[in-house]
Amino acid sequence: MALQEEIDVSRSEIRTDSYPMSIGELISLYESKEIDIHPEFQRFFRWNIDQKSRLIESIFLGIPVPQVFVAQRKDGVWDVVDGLQRLSTIFQFVGVLKDENDNLLPPLVLEKTKYLPSLKNKKWDEPSDEANSLNTAQRLLLKRSKIDMSIILKESDEKSKFELFQRLNTGGSPLSDQEVRNSILVMIDSQFYRWLRNLSQFDAFRECVLLTDRALEEQYDMDLALRFLLFRTMEHQKLREIGDINEFINDEMIEVVSSKKIDFEEEQKAFENTFSYLRDNFGSDSFRRYDPSTNKFAGGFLISAFELVALGIGYNYKEIMSSSIDVVDIAKNLWMNENFTSRSGSGIRASLRIPNTLSLGRKAFKP
Repeated sequence: MALQEEIDVSRSEIRTDSYPMSIGELISLYESKEIDIHPEFQRFFRWNIDQKSRLIESIFLGIPVPQVFVAQRKDGVWDVVDGLQRLSTIFQFVGVLKDENDNLLPPLVLEKTKYLPSLKNKKWDEPSDEANSLNTAQRLLLKRSKIDMSIILKESDEKSKFELFQRLNTGGSPLSDQEVRNSILVMIDSQFYRWLRNLSQFDAFRECVLLTDRALEEQYDMDLALRFLLFRTMEHQKLREIGDINEFINDEMIEVVSSKKIDFEEEQKAFENTFSYLRDNFGSDSFRRYDPSTNKFAGGFLISAFELVALGIGYNYKEIMSSSIDVVDIAKNLWMNENFTSRSGSGIRASLRIPNTLSLGRKAFKP
């Protein structure tokens, strides 16, 4: 009976509807702002021109396009949960796609494809270049083609929407954990998303973390900013509840955003003061490994060093700002502390590392 009860409860948490819609209808919804593809929260230009051309080819050939998932907001607008690249490609080809500043993007010009090589240089509708424009019959064929839509209704639980997004994020070019979280943040509270993104672009923060281009592309800077926000003052007992780190961050993020209890002014002050202080004292060495034999910090960014130093200083930032403690010396000594080094390697689970590392950092950097 327990299994059936779990099934019944979980099924009730998410309500969906589904039906096919013509591309012409979807274009109309987009132009009237009744469907939101949120160009700011996913890798908007992930698809190259060949991938985009192949999608248009598939539509012309009658090859089914994968189902698009949207979440219905309280105001009735649809948020795209899965299918951004497909819809943005279609909207760009037709010439109606806008960027996050509401500016029209240049219409898509296609490349040749395997079965339709004559698609090369084709545009949607260019009166001054009829040879490279689709004709009326071709435009109507595309507009009348249908895509299956699955709608997550507004009555659904927010966490269930998040879970669904994660499960859909498979194959192709999957989003990183933080990109998935960004998507849900925009759906739950776009103001919070923009605030967090602005934090991650703070100059002192970026100078300290020195992430690779790949990490920045996958929004790891926002992941770190979110971790700073969630873990900075979290009680130790709560930290001991960490199991899977991504699930823990997901749940805590939704709880913080939904509760509306965050003090934006105080958290931003803590963030900016912490990383300005780190820049002035450590600079690009902030989150590198210290080697006592050379008396130098070396290597790339380490998450364990971020948790130790950034969150240790962040926890005590008010007292540190008015003190004269030598934070660089403290950090060097911590790198010779076996209690830290034995639990900071790549093979150590976050559930074991984080409570230990944060506790050490908070105590060590207390003036």
